[in-house]
Amino acid sequence: MKKIAVLNQKGGVGKTTTVVNISAALAAMGFRVAVVDLDPQAHLTIHLDMDPERIEAGSYKVLTQSAKFEDELLLVRPNLWLLPANINLVGAESELVSIVGRETILREAIKESEEHFDYMIIDCAPSLGLLTLNALASVDEILIPLQPHFLALQGLGKLLQTVDIVNKRINPSLKVRWILLCMFDSRVSLSGEVKVDIDQFLHQARGTDCAWSEAEVLPVYIRRNIKLAEAPSYGKTIFEYEPNCHGAEDYRKVAEFIEGQKGEAKEVEDLAAETPIKIQSIEQPAAQVVEAEPTETVTEENTSEPQVSE
Repeated sequence: MKKIAVLNQKGGVGKTTTVVNISAALAAMGFRVAVVDLDPQAHLTIHLDMDPERIEAGSYKVLTQSAKFEDELLLVRPNLWLLPANINLVGAESELVSIVGRETILREAIKESEEHFDYMIIDCAPSLGLLTLNALASVDEILIPLQPHFLALQGLGKLLQTVDIVNKRINPSLKVRWILLCMFDSRVSLSGEVKVDIDQFLHQARGTDCAWSEAEVLPVYIRRNIKLAEAPSYGKTIFEYEPNCHGAEDYRKVAEFIEGQKGEAKEVEDLAAETPIKIQSIEQPAAQVVEAEPTETVTEENTSEPQVSE
């Protein structure tokens, strides 16, 4: 099972939209996908047309009451399962504070299910608290959705440093793999400038032992598209709401890119089994685990600009 956390401590950058539509695209390709809502705001649960007030258990029960992961999953689309969330998740951090191994509860819970799914994608809360630490301890790869704005860059260094700490102390296999630029507008020079800054920053990390040394900016950008903002209010994925819009096209390409990399990794793994082989433009303040501001509402605008790719 390929395990991915979609993470950014800043709200309103497209985390939930990204989780919903990448997972829906992968499910449509025939893969068995489990998505996990670790945000007390339950935006992932709502986006997939589930009422959080009617959820009696979900991720809260898995984290605090040792419920079996698969028992709490709900089949919400063909090949797509949801571990839902509700407001009870707010109390999970205080309830777990005195528990030994509290950062790895989710990791232990999903072990028995790893053979049953092709992908698990976690929608993290817009914070770097205990819920997010559970997500980071459970996955191997991180996707960071990012708006191409100056302020969006300011928290990136702190976020990466926190990931690096988790990598060294809790989960040695944890790596930042992708940065996905959302609400991208090629007509605005700032979008291109931000991408250049990120590329230079990531290039400086090549060959080091940091958790983002292999990270890359995805060559597919999510263009501004009002349909992506409208779909959640109908409880639909973008492929159900408007399958021919730019948002659907872009997220389909992102899913295909991630799956293609998975295939390449499998080929390298098989080859290694047969023949063993040895395989600063952004400020980085000291890492801190802090609560972020509440999630902002994502507002997108329609555009007919062509797809931007490298």
